[in-house]
Amino acid sequence: MAEALRVALAGLGTVGGGVIRLLDANAELISRRAGRPIEVVAVSARDRTKDRGIDLSRFDWVDDPVELARHAKADVVVELVGGSDGPALALARAALGANKSFVTANKAMIAHHGLELAQAAEDAAVALKFEAAVAGGVPVIKGLREGAAANEIARVYGILNGTCNFILSKMEAEGRDFAEILAEAQALGYAEADPTFDIDGIDAAHKLSILASIAFGTQPAFGDLKASGIRHILAADIAEAATLGYRVRLLGIADAGSHGLFQRVHAHLVPLGHPLAHVTGSTNAVVAEGNFVGRLLFQGAGAGDGPTASAVVADLIDIARGEFGPPYAMPAAALVSQPAADSGERRGRSYVRFTVADRVGVLAEIAAAMRDAGVSIESLIQRGVSPDGSALVAIVTHEAPERSIAQALEKLRGSQSLTGEPMWMHILDA
Repeated sequence: MAEALRVALAGLGTVGGGVIRLLDANAELISRRAGRPIEVVAVSARDRTKDRGIDLSRFDWVDDPVELARHAKADVVVELVGGSDGPALALARAALGANKSFVTANKAMIAHHGLELAQAAEDAAVALKFEAAVAGGVPVIKGLREGAAANEIARVYGILNGTCNFILSKMEAEGRDFAEILAEAQALGYAEADPTFDIDGIDAAHKLSILASIAFGTQPAFGDLKASGIRHILAADIAEAATLGYRVRLLGIADAGSHGLFQRVHAHLVPLGHPLAHVTGSTNAVVAEGNFVGRLLFQGAGAGDGPTASAVVADLIDIARGEFGPPYAMPAAALVSQPAADSGERRGRSYVRFTVADRVGVLAEIAAAMRDAGVSIESLIQRGVSPDGSALVAIVTHEAPERSIAQALEKLRGSQSLTGEPMWMHILDA
């Protein structure tokens, strides 16, 4: 058997520990599949004394993670530190600059600096791999980059954040509101102490930006991506959606064409007949639509030590086999720059929920604003009055340009009839 692939590993948290345990547990199988052993030779983390349940004495310890790039024994560097800049980016640049292949689970860094790093990897004739950056153990990047390589992808979209999907699924099942379920998710470890990146859609946006570049052959354009989250969704919205034949999911959606590159993370009403409506808990799922292969669905555990470590080690196996290839399915120089699409021109049906004062003329005011903006209302439902004297009004529109919906909501801004900000969700076409 060939000489071992030697790995320097930065970050010994949940995923880093999972990588070492996986390489130990499946060592013989991995060696057969890779054609040679894969061995960790050096590690780096913040706290050398922390008990991680792993024997670290067999590895060289390096205090500065960036120094792993210059470790004499290492063939490839794995980065599991996190953060779009700082030590993670410094390590990536140093490793590629030292002609060493680089593997990462760092979605933020790839979303912000992926093009630069891809070009550096190509210049050095080494691998840049980041399967674990999107959807954990689900091989969606490999599926798009290799399995669907012959297809023109029309659209890629899906559930890209397990924390949000867990919260929405729990709200759906139990009829409780967002804040209560978020607190439970934090207690269970599904949500961070500061959940902003998850619940405001930023985590999903990082992942969507990566998928869009691979799917469409476009330069990463995270700065053009619009993201919103789920913190303002009520249990009443989820109940209303169910009555109408939908489930609420936070989706990242991207497509590209003559209109430009469209990328957005936003809450949607998903028809019960669509597979994404049945993705529950912390599961991730991605749909890609190819012109010859049709609809592809990738689904599975999107986070955790086992699934994410599995993706990291799969990348190491590719490198051990000598399977490099361009990180974005084509050379960095071939990736095209596309302007951001004007979302105002997109047409579709929408769900809009208003919290209003219980008084005469409120429904007429909402209907008039929609009429004046050229939006036709398909259905309008008002629910009972709450103890504070407010009521919920939900409308579903016929297909209309998004700009028209925005104009109607702007017309209603500041109205004395509204006691809270409207909640606007798009309806996914099946």
